[in-house]
This record gives sequence, structure tokens and C-alpha cells, in this order.
Amino acid sequence: MARSLVRTYSQLAELPLAIERYELERLEQSVSRGFSRVTTVVHLHGGGEEGVGEDVTWYAEAHNEHQAAGAVLPLDGSWTLESFSAALEIPEPHRRWAYESAALDLALRQAGHSLAQAVGREPRPVRFVVSAALGDEPSVAPLLRWLELYPGLRFKLDPSSKWDDELVAELAGTGTVDTVDLKAFYRDPAVDPPPDLALYRRVAEGFPQAWIEDPALTPETEAVLKPHLERITWDAPIHSVADVEALAFPPRTLNSKPSRFGSLEGICDFYDYCEERGIGLYGGGMFELGPGRGQIQYLASLFHPDAPNDVAPGGYNAAEPQAGLPESPLEPAPAPTGFRWV
Repeated sequence: MARSLVRTYSQLAELPLAIERYELERLEQSVSRGFSRVTTVVHLHGGGEEGVGEDVTWYAEAHNEHQAAGAVLPLDGSWTLESFSAALEIPEPHRRWAYESAALDLALRQAGHSLAQAVGREPRPVRFVVSAALGDEPSVAPLLRWLELYPGLRFKLDPSSKWDDELVAELAGTGTVDTVDLKAFYRDPAVDPPPDLALYRRVAEGFPQAWIEDPALTPETEAVLKPHLERITWDAPIHSVADVEALAFPPRTLNSKPSRFGSLEGICDFYDYCEERGIGLYGGGMFELGPGRGQIQYLASLFHPDAPNDVAPGGYNAAEPQAGLPESPLEPAPAPTGFRWV
């Protein structure tokens, strides 16, 4: 049963915020999917404190432009978190979240509070899955290499039309797949082929306990997925409470990515809406390279700790398994003040 809710955003909106200057930092790293990930860290300074947030916009070109422009926004002055958000003219949600999360971090540090204290929630151990790449010629081998080091690991996988019955059976046989992401919303219907019905059936039937994330809903796919509707969950289409209300059928659970919402108010209202209606949540990552990864782990610890959170520590993004990484569940690690995961 959902607890009696005070609106989460109301506990944060009036926090005072003083900004004197800010700067941008470039992060870049090769990751397991065979590309170079670029992100931008926003550093806000004021009152002897620093707040940080991470822009996880997907395209390197956008970061090049952002960083080349430099610290040109008129951010200095005295604000509340609510007035700062209202004045922030950044329409792109991933970039906006970098500034809003940095402002939250700074305001909390200036007030001497942690996020957990401010919203009255106790951080709990965070269960996580690893979003594993199976290679250009998909095989179960990458999972097995990870499992040799970490037998308790769980996975989120991205099926492709190269997956045959044998591979699905091998993957399912590991008993470690919590989520399969069909990524229908990354397709361009004008140029991409229609959804692969054989793949949809193979995945839905081959992983009978796994969440099925972001399928395309057409008359053909709906016929295949009808017996599995309670396992369908959504990620890419969810940017607001209105998007949840517009879904074709009520979800049991949803992927929660704060950077898709852009604003602190938007993600807080989403948490409240889902809790009030008994909709489960699990966190999603965007190959964060800096403080953004710890921040989504922090939010998971407060709002959906015991879920297949795709928020594994960054070492799990390496092309090859490495020993000595933190294992699931992650013990709570909030900093004494701010929006920081130590």
C-alpha cells in the first residue's frame, strides 16, 4: 500500500541557491558498445560550495557545441530551486537535467542537507543489472565471461534479428536475464523495416519471466504480445506524467531516467504519480561517465532500490570483464550533504 505522500518537489522547491560562477568539463571514454562516449559535467559554484551535474546528451557533436560556447548562461545570482528552473532556458531535457541536478546538489550543500534528509527517505541497497553487448555476431560468451567473475550478476539485453532460437535458449539457460529491450522508439518507420515478428515471439516466449521494454505496438505485434502485456514496460516514450497517462494500457512498471524528464519538478512528480498508483519503477542509465552515474544510483536507492536497475557501476561498461568491481546490491553511499553518491 502506498504511503501517505507529501509532494516530493515541495520539499525541494524553496531551497535557497546562490550561484557565483560555473564551468564545463569534458569527459570522454571508449565503452563496450564500440564507440567513444562524450558527456559534459556542469560545475556550479557559490558560497564556498560546488554543485555538479552531468549532461548525457547522446551525440558528441552536441557536447562539442556546448563546450565550445562555454559558460555563457546568466546563472549568477540568488535563487530558489524553483525560480532557477523557471529562468533556465534550456529546452533539451538531457542538458537541462545537468544544470538542474547541479543546482540541486549545490543548494543542498549550501543548506547542509543531503537529498535523503530533504525528502525524508532512507537510502537502501540498490539492486542492479548490467546492460551487456553480445557482439556483432551475437553469442552467449560475453555473459559467461562476466558470470565467471560475478556468478550473481543479472542482465538487460538488446535483442536483434540475428538472435536465433538456439541463442535465445542459451541466454535463457543462464537464468540471468531480467529485461529485454526491443528499442522500437529508436527506429525510423520511414526507412527501417517493420518490427521482426519472429523475434518478438522468440523473445517473449523464450524469456517468460523478463520485462519486455519498448516494443513497437502494431496490429501484428500486439497479436504476438497479447499474452505478455503484463510484462511490457516503457522507457524512451516516458518524459512526463502525461506520457504515462497516454500509454495504450496501464503499465505495471516503467523505466525511470531523470535526464529524459529534464526538470527536477518533472521527475519528482513522476515518482509521486507512480507511487500513488502502485506502478513499479527501475532506473535506467545513459553511459554516464561522471557524477551522473552516482546520482541515478542515489535516486534508485530512495525510490526503487529492489528492482532491475540499469545503473551498474561504470566498470561494467568495459569491453571485457574486469575483477574487483562492486557487486549487486550496492550499499547506500550518500554523501553527508548534497546530491552526491560517494
